[in-house]
Amino acid sequence: MAGECVPEGPDLSEMGEEELWELINDNRHRISLGVRPCILIPYLRQARVLTEMDEDEILSCHNLTNRSMRTSYMLDLLRTQGRNGAVALLESLMIHYPTLYTQVTGRKPSTEPSRFSGLIKYSELTEYLVRAVTGMQKELQEARCEAGRMSSRCTSLESEIRQMMGQEEKSRILQNENERMRRHLCSLQHEVTKLKDEKCDLYMRYTAAMEEKSAVNMRLHDLNLQVYQLQTELQKAQTENEFQKRRSLRCAPYADTPQLQEEVRSLRCQLVKAEKLDPARQDILAQDLAEAIGSQVELAEQLRCYREENEKLLSEKQGLLDQKECLSLQVEQLTLDINMHQQKNTVIQNQMRELQTERDQAYLSRDEAQAMIARVLAEKDTLRCQLVELQQRVFSLHVKRSPKEQRQSCDESEMNWETSSCEESLLPARRRLRRMDAVNPTSLSSCHSECEDAAVSSVRSRNAEPPSPESLRRREEALYADSSLETAETDSLLDDFVFLPNVGSEDKQTPRLSSPNGSSTEHGLSRTSAPPFLMRSRPKAIRVNGRVLGISFQGEALLSQLAVIGGNKTGVFVHKVTEGSAAHTVGISPGAQIVEVKYEQNQKALRMVLEDSTLEEAMWALGQITGLCHLSLRPRQDEYETLLQHLQSCETSSGDSFYVRVNMSLPAGPNGTLAVSCNDILHVTNTRPAGTEDSWHASQVHPCQLLDLQSGTVPNYYRAQRLLIRAIEDMSFQAKKSQKVWRVVPQNKEKAVRIVSTGRQGRNPLWVSVEDEKTKSTDSGDTSAAKSCVSLMPYTLVTPHYPPICRPVLLLPSVLGRILDNKLAGWQGFQLCEPEVLSSSEHAAKLQRSEILEECEQGRNCCYTLQSVEKVMKKGIHCVLPLGLDCVRRLHRAEIFPIIIFIGQTARSARKVRSKLQRHGQSEEQLLACSRSEEPLLDKLPCLYHSVAPDSWCDQASLLTSLRTIIWEEQKKIVWVEPDLW
Repeated sequence: MAGECVPEGPDLSEMGEEELWELINDNRHRISLGVRPCILIPYLRQARVLTEMDEDEILSCHNLTNRSMRTSYMLDLLRTQGRNGAVALLESLMIHYPTLYTQVTGRKPSTEPSRFSGLIKYSELTEYLVRAVTGMQKELQEARCEAGRMSSRCTSLESEIRQMMGQEEKSRILQNENERMRRHLCSLQHEVTKLKDEKCDLYMRYTAAMEEKSAVNMRLHDLNLQVYQLQTELQKAQTENEFQKRRSLRCAPYADTPQLQEEVRSLRCQLVKAEKLDPARQDILAQDLAEAIGSQVELAEQLRCYREENEKLLSEKQGLLDQKECLSLQVEQLTLDINMHQQKNTVIQNQMRELQTERDQAYLSRDEAQAMIARVLAEKDTLRCQLVELQQRVFSLHVKRSPKEQRQSCDESEMNWETSSCEESLLPARRRLRRMDAVNPTSLSSCHSECEDAAVSSVRSRNAEPPSPESLRRREEALYADSSLETAETDSLLDDFVFLPNVGSEDKQTPRLSSPNGSSTEHGLSRTSAPPFLMRSRPKAIRVNGRVLGISFQGEALLSQLAVIGGNKTGVFVHKVTEGSAAHTVGISPGAQIVEVKYEQNQKALRMVLEDSTLEEAMWALGQITGLCHLSLRPRQDEYETLLQHLQSCETSSGDSFYVRVNMSLPAGPNGTLAVSCNDILHVTNTRPAGTEDSWHASQVHPCQLLDLQSGTVPNYYRAQRLLIRAIEDMSFQAKKSQKVWRVVPQNKEKAVRIVSTGRQGRNPLWVSVEDEKTKSTDSGDTSAAKSCVSLMPYTLVTPHYPPICRPVLLLPSVLGRILDNKLAGWQGFQLCEPEVLSSSEHAAKLQRSEILEECEQGRNCCYTLQSVEKVMKKGIHCVLPLGLDCVRRLHRAEIFPIIIFIGQTARSARKVRSKLQRHGQSEEQLLACSRSEEPLLDKLPCLYHSVAPDSWCDQASLLTSLRTIIWEEQKKIVWVEPDLW
C-alpha cells in the first residue's frame, strides 16, 4: 500500500550520465549509511562494472575502517564506469534496498525485466533474481527463527523480571514494616527513659526523707540528753538542799531561821514550777516523736509502691527486648532474601555478558574468515600476475618463430582468432590487474605530503561526501593513462619482484634485489622474458599470512614512532604508537608481537628475527632502521594484557628471563651492583632496566633449587666484554711483572677469568639473528672477515637439568684418577665402569652411532660404551669412569651428566702419593705434567666442575673421604649445561 502513494519520478532511461550521478550524489550520505557493499557487489560484478580486484579492495582494504567508507569507495569506483555504473547501482538498490531506491529516485521498485537496463542478460538476470530471492528467503527465515528465539528469551526474561519485581515489592513491604517496628521501638525506649527519670526523682525524694528522719532522731536524742541532765541536776540540787537544810537546822541560829525558811519556800516554788514545766516538754517531745514515726511509715509505704512500679517496668523492658530480638531475626531473614535476589540478578547479568561474548566471538570468527578470503584473493592476484607474464612470454616466443611456421599456425587457428578478435573488439580494453593502494618504495619520501591534501586531490576518496571536481578530473586522467603504462608496468615488475632461479631451494636461498634502474642482466634474463617464478622483494601492502601480518612503511627513527615492552620469555610487543607517525598511519596498534624485521642498509637487505629476542636486542634492532622497513606482526592481545598486569603488579620487571654462566669475577659497586665470581650462575630478568642502558638486572641462583637469591645489576654483554679484555690485559701485565721479580703466584688463588670464545659461530649467541639476504646463499668458500673473528664471551647461556638418578663420577687428572678409581669403587654406592668386548660389526655400528666413549689399551675392539654406563646407573649407584675428558661431550649427547672433580696438584701434594704412583709405574713429574695439560681443558667443558685444593688433604684416606662428601653435595645440585661452542 505504501508503494501506491509514492509519486512517479523521472524515467531513468531518459536521464543522462551527469543527471544520474547528480541524483546519486544528492543522496550519497543516505546511501553510505544504509547500504552494505557486500550485498550489492555480486550484482555489480555480474553487470561488469566492478572487477574482482575492485571487490578485494572494497572488502579487505586496511584503510577502509567502516562500512560508510567502503560504500563511499564503491561509489567512487562506480563513478569511473560512467552511466553504466550509475544504472547498475540503482538496479541493485531496486533489488536489495527497495525503500532506499524509492527515496533516491522517487519511483516504485519493480522486478520486471523491462525495468532493467540490459547490462545483464535476461537468463543471468533471472538466475540472479532467483538467487537473490532465495537468499532473502533464507535470511528472512533465519531472521524469523532468531526473532522467535529472542522473543522466547525475552518472554523468559520478562517473567523473571516480573518475579524479581514481585520479590522486590515484598522486600519493600518488609522494609517498611521493619521501619515501623523500629520507630515503635524508639518510642518505647523514650518511655522507658522517662520512667527511669521519674524513678530517679523518687529515689532523690526518698533520700531526702531519710535524711530528715535522721535529723529528727538526732534532735530527739539531744532532747532526751537534756532531760536526763536536768533530772540529774534536780536530784543533785535536792540532795544539796536536804544536806543544807539538815545542817542549817543543826548549826544555824534562830535568828537566821526565818530567812532560811523564806529561801526554802522560794526553792520549793521554783521546784514546783519546774515539775509543772517538765510534763509539757515531755508532751511536746512525745508529739514530735509520734509525727516522726508517722512520716517514716508513710515513706516506707511510698518506697513499697515504688518497688512494685520498678518491677512492672523491668517486666515490660524484658518484653520489649524479646520483641527486639524477634525483629532483628526478621531483619536478618530479609537481608538474606535480598542477597539471594541480588545473586540471582548477578547470575542473569553474567549470562547476558556470556551471550555478548559469544556474539563478539562470532564477529571475530567472521572477521578471520574475511581475512582468509582476502589472503586467498591476494594469492590469486599473484598467480594472475604470473599467468600474465607467462602469456607475454608465450607471445614473445610466437613472434620469434619463423614466418612459415607462423603462416601455418595462423591457417590452423584462423577461425579461433577471428571469433576471439570479434569478441575483443566488442568489449572495451580491460586494464591490467594491479593493486591500487600499495606502498611504492620509490615514492615513500612524498607519502606524507600527498596525505596532507588527500581531502582535496585524492585519487581514491574514502569519505561519505561527494568527491570534488578536481578529484574526478585526476581520476579520469589516471584511467586514460593506463594504456600508456603497459610497457612501464613490465619495468616496475622487475623492480617489485626478485628472481628465484630454483623453486625447490626456496627455503634455503633468498632472492637478490634487482638493480635500481630495473636491469636484470645479472640474472641472465632479458627484460621481455618473464622469469619462471616471482617473489616480492618487499611487500607493498599488508599481507595476511595465517596469524602474522606483514606491514611495510617508512621507519625513520622507528623508536620515536613506537615503544616496545616484553622480552625473550613473553615476546616483544608494541606498547605505544605515536599519533600521526608512519607506524600509526599504517595501522600498527598496541598488543601486536613483533616477529621479524626486514630493512635495507648500505644497499643490503637484512632480516632480524625478534620472536625470542630480549628487550635490549629488540630495541637495538629497531634502532638500526633508517628507511623503508617491513615488520611481521602477530596479534596476541591476551598475552600482552597478561604482561601488562604482571608489570603493573611488580611481579616482573620485563619479559626477559634466561640463565647465564659468568666467565669473569666482578666486584660489588655503587647503585646496587652485584658482586659475582667466575663460574657463577645468574638469572637475568631485565636487559633494559629503568635509568641504565649498559646494565642488566640479575639474581644469583640457589645451587640446589631454581630460586633467585641476592639480586642487583651487572654489566651487559658488551660492557662486560670490555671489562673482560681489561682484566686479561691486567693479568698479563702482572704475569710479566712477576716473572721479572721471580715471584710465584699461589696455586689456590681464586679463578679470575674463564677464556671462552664464540668459536665457529662467529657471532654472539646471546645476540639477535641478523641475516644478510644477499650473501647468505653464497658459497661457503666466500667467508667474510666477521665470521672468522673470534670474540671473547663474558657470559654464556646455560640451561638447567635435573638428573633423576645417580650421576657418573670422573676424577681428574687422569693419572691420579686411575689410582683412586679402584679405591672409590670399593665403597658402598659406587661401581667401576667395565669395558665391553665387541665384534667388528658391533664396533663399527656403535662407532657410527657415537656410543663408544673410549678405546681400551688392553686389546682390539675392547672399549667403554654408553650401555655399560647406563647399566650401572640403572642400579641406582654411581658409575666411576676410568676415562679422560673426551668422554664428557659424548655423555652429554646421551643426556648423561657426570660429576667432574679436579684435584689440584703441586710438588708437595704429589709427594703425598709417591708410593701409589710408583706402584702403578708413574712418577711425580708425570702427574704434574698431566695436571698442567688437563687443567686448561676444563674451561672448555660445557658444564661446571668441582676443584679440590692441593692443601685440603693430607693422605689418600682423607682425600677419599672428602671426595665422597663432594660427590654427595654435587648430586643434589642442578646441572647447568651451556651450548657446545667448540
